[in-house]
Amino acid sequence: MMSDGTGTFERKLGDGRVQCTVCPHHCSLREGERGKCFVRRREDGHVVCTTYGKSSGFCIDPVEKKPLYHFLPGTPVLSLGTAGCNLSCSFCQNWHLSHSRQVATTAEEAAPEAIARTAERHGCRSVAFTYNEPVIYLEYAVDAARACRARGIRTVAVTAGYISPGARRTFFAHMDAANVDLKAFSEDFYRRLCGVHLKPVLDTLVYLKHETDVWLELTTLLIPGENDRDEELDAMTRWVVSELGPDVPLHFSAFHPAGEMNHVAPTSLETLERARGIARDNGLRFVYLGNISTVEAGRTYCPGCGARLIDRQGYRLRGWGLDEQGRCASCGVVCPGVFESGPGMWGPRCMPVEVG
Repeated sequence: MMSDGTGTFERKLGDGRVQCTVCPHHCSLREGERGKCFVRRREDGHVVCTTYGKSSGFCIDPVEKKPLYHFLPGTPVLSLGTAGCNLSCSFCQNWHLSHSRQVATTAEEAAPEAIARTAERHGCRSVAFTYNEPVIYLEYAVDAARACRARGIRTVAVTAGYISPGARRTFFAHMDAANVDLKAFSEDFYRRLCGVHLKPVLDTLVYLKHETDVWLELTTLLIPGENDRDEELDAMTRWVVSELGPDVPLHFSAFHPAGEMNHVAPTSLETLERARGIARDNGLRFVYLGNISTVEAGRTYCPGCGARLIDRQGYRLRGWGLDEQGRCASCGVVCPGVFESGPGMWGPRCMPVEVG
């Protein structure tokens, strides 16, 4: 892996073009051309990550905001993103970043080692590559992850999972946790609203669960009339239980009008609760509701005795029922996840920071 942003993930074609092999688009580029993600560009005969060393900004968030509910609960995570995306979701909640075409003039400079130093200085237990798709700045994320691991800081990928097998192995070898957007369980949805295909995402999920030690959680943004039918939710959650197991946390998140779908109504609480009911009936043990405030939205219960293990109010932890080994304090059943000796106390604060 080269640390200057010059691509390892490329293939030279017989007609003089160079093919980017980071994601299944496999964009074939002539000199000066950019891929579908906009930020990977051919320069001097190679595919270059043009956002290497640049960020759209840094913020310390609660790790629950990623969302990760079974990974170092209550701790602060240094979050960063760049610009661009290899999906073209009509409903994108971070439209201004994923569709940005001004990366060269608006980005903040930050070397990988500076990211690690900043996280350590502020007491962050992890660094998250988020806000836009980290797959497209793989070289930058991997180098930053290496610098973080050298300081005992874990790393998180918030991703749509649309990545090629070779790049997948390299990228996730340097991640400790991932929240993957399973946007729907329909090829038509992925093709029509995201401009990609479903199968590579499912392949990524199976790979993460069965071939890595990366802690995995899923998020599905429920869009009224698009991916919230009972039949689709039933098929999706049955697949998750069958292929990934019953202990993978699933977050059903409420849609709010955004992007090219600002005419669509927000997701109702009734729809979210119906989806959670279907998932639980199919055997999923940890199902959460996001982008909405209810008493039960974020609570974690013991799969053994039903005791309340983690009581959340928004991003604030209100109760803790795990022992130092991450077991239920009432019955001793292990709660799946990555836990330290006790809960973090960061709370709901989101604090912009400068990196250096």
